[in-house]
Amino acid sequence: MNLAPSPSQTASGVDSSYAWLRLALSMLIGTISGAGMWSYVVSLPAVQADFGVTRAEASLPYTLMMLGFALGTVVMGRVVDRFGILVTLLIGAVSIGIGYIGAGYAPTLMLFAIFHVLIGLGSSCGFGPLVADISHWFLKRRGIAVGICAAGNYTAGALWPPVIQYFLTHGFLGNAAGWRPTHIGIGIFCAVTMFPLAFLLRRRMVTSHAEGSTIPTQAADLGLSPGALQLLLCIAGVACCVAMSMPQVHLVAYCGDLGYGVARGSEMLSIMMLFGIVSRVGSGFIADRVGGLRTLILGSFLQGVALLLYAFFNGLESLYIISALFGLFQGGIVPSYAIIVREYFSPREAGARLGVILMATLVGMAFGGWVSGWIFDLTGSYRAAFINGVGWNLLNVAIALWLINRPGRRIPATA
Repeated sequence: MNLAPSPSQTASGVDSSYAWLRLALSMLIGTISGAGMWSYVVSLPAVQADFGVTRAEASLPYTLMMLGFALGTVVMGRVVDRFGILVTLLIGAVSIGIGYIGAGYAPTLMLFAIFHVLIGLGSSCGFGPLVADISHWFLKRRGIAVGICAAGNYTAGALWPPVIQYFLTHGFLGNAAGWRPTHIGIGIFCAVTMFPLAFLLRRRMVTSHAEGSTIPTQAADLGLSPGALQLLLCIAGVACCVAMSMPQVHLVAYCGDLGYGVARGSEMLSIMMLFGIVSRVGSGFIADRVGGLRTLILGSFLQGVALLLYAFFNGLESLYIISALFGLFQGGIVPSYAIIVREYFSPREAGARLGVILMATLVGMAFGGWVSGWIFDLTGSYRAAFINGVGWNLLNVAIALWLINRPGRRIPATA
């Protein structure tokens, strides 16, 4: 099938030079707003010590941030479908600014955690909605475009942790060090940079190029209703991200417990995210050739392998290597869901459908971050938490394998 855009599509901006510029801006915004996903991972030990709470209690702000991210992904998915990405990003800039500044002044852990709901909401605007928006601007290279756009979140994971760790320790321009001024500074920076960048994306897709085109893959032969397929993808998303959250949320604390120091853990997290960027872009190339489901299966299987390695090797050099492998293996998993949505559902529902599925992945991250801390408090070790992640990962792989091996009939384009 010829996937090249028609002249009318090129004229409207599909696969054009403007589309690539828009992609670059989207990735930059995703990198800035992605601070919300990673700042607390670095700050967790300092916050725990400051408030004098258990590891599970100290994981609550991250859990609420992820729940805010999940809720925002659904709500902002509908906003971007109806009003466009500009309105969505402006809401995100305000939310993330208020959330960080409020958290920096919070007198109690509970209030600190509540402000992280706003941080999650603001950060969500720079991920799912941006991915849904950019998917409309590409046809021939949609998988690569989605992978690059989603990589902004991991670029944030590579850049923000060492920056935050530095400010936690040294402060900024003579200001006091610590997590409070660091949170306030992040909020101000994100707000003042996201506002002008959002206006550069104010142009909306003029034509509904995807509405009149056929779905350019083997999609829709599963014999399931759209609602049933979405439910299965949501369950798979929860499972894969419970597994994914263990290293991403607790790696810094894990290294501190092992005596390597939180700075080493921050370095490992950055390495993980750097390799995750490679994975997200590479998964786009793979998805353009084999489809979203096969890409999901590959990434999920390899993620399980890395989790097993974490469970049995905890030397300093081993953890650096495994962290790199984990990033390389799992980075393409979540973007695969965006490709699956565009393969199996109506394009005009992309933001809302993807929002619901990404919400499920984020609920998995939120629950996984909390349950890993709970398992640590219960057992005094993270090994059982890694094994727990492997079990959830197997559920994700099983669902994806069942879907891809299922004979059936064409799924209707709308629910």
